[in-house]
Amino acid sequence: MNSIAEEYVKLVLNIGQYDANFVDAYYGPEEWRSGLKTNLQFDSTAYNELSSKTDAMLNELESLGVYEATELETLRFRYLYKQLLACKTYINMLNGVVLPFDMETKALYDAVAPVHNDGYFQNAITELDKILPGKGDVVKRLNDFKMKFVIPADKLKDVFDAAIKECRIRTLNHIELPKQESFKLEYVKDKPWGAYNWYKGNYFSLIEVNTDLPVFIDRAIDLASHEGYPGHHVYNTLLEQKLSNGRGWAEFKVYALFSPQSLIAEGTANYGIAMAFPGNERIKFEKEILFPIAGINPDDADLYYKVLDLQKNFSYAGNEAARNYLDEKWSREQTVEWLQKNSLRTKESADKYVSFIETYRSYVINYNLGYDIVKNYIESNGGTADNIKKRWELFEFLLSTPQTPDGLIK
Repeated sequence: MNSIAEEYVKLVLNIGQYDANFVDAYYGPEEWRSGLKTNLQFDSTAYNELSSKTDAMLNELESLGVYEATELETLRFRYLYKQLLACKTYINMLNGVVLPFDMETKALYDAVAPVHNDGYFQNAITELDKILPGKGDVVKRLNDFKMKFVIPADKLKDVFDAAIKECRIRTLNHIELPKQESFKLEYVKDKPWGAYNWYKGNYFSLIEVNTDLPVFIDRAIDLASHEGYPGHHVYNTLLEQKLSNGRGWAEFKVYALFSPQSLIAEGTANYGIAMAFPGNERIKFEKEILFPIAGINPDDADLYYKVLDLQKNFSYAGNEAARNYLDEKWSREQTVEWLQKNSLRTKESADKYVSFIETYRSYVINYNLGYDIVKNYIESNGGTADNIKKRWELFEFLLSTPQTPDGLIK
């Protein structure tokens, strides 16, 4: 499979010439991407060339079906096959093919998100209406209440530094990382996402936090865990250490964003938050450490966490917005309005979310569905709340081996 893996890397890099978002990370030989361009116009020549290369690799992989492989090699085979299928799909999309939302997610991310009707979200809104201070418009009351918990701009660095430090300590208690691993944290604006991990190789990440919208106190742990420890930074570090360097598996020198790997990456990153802070440990740390650093009054903290808990029910709202918008059932304006009504986003926040959909399309399922798939896999295999050691063993296994979403679903 090594020769196929090398060709796969070069294929991903080639696709990246036509969509800069496609290659999320690359830390392989420089000569593999020398001479490649950016923002090229996709045409029939590109389609024929890339399609034929992908088909040839898929055919070669299929010919290995009779090969007696180890369990890890079997995982590798499935991973490469699903990644190549996603590449084939994306090549077709670049050529103008438009798939229905659920077909797109299955082809790109190896999973289909469940459908939730408006009533599902309205039930959570009814409960929020009961506990939020004041009367009247729920969106306004929610926003007014949460604004008490915004991290002041001049405190942002100190709060995030403390959050990442704690996340790293807690992760290292369970997962051994290369001594030279490190990261750099920067604050940016005018991005469609809230935060991003740009993995550069050699166990180093550049983590960017977008400050276009208010950053609430709970986002510090969310982003520190998700983008850093034990999330994306740890995931990419372990893949580089264990598979790219340790086994010489070239396919892990590149990360194709629109592929099944992203559901694993986002799912483990979101589940990693509870891994680092099980039970009430997160609330305790935030109230005792982060609140004082941010200068936020903790008097309403208990109500704040009740509100956040109810807001988790809105997780799948983004999928419904994306499904209907991308399937052209709703206009942009209707999608923004629906998000305001059914997930209580402000207009500014809803606009930002639709911008994310316009950039990354059905990628949105990877956060919530990915979380659920990872959670169910770990907990159904013994990684329960009363067996923390097993939970971390399973979590590290997912971070350091070739995995596919379908392979985690029983």
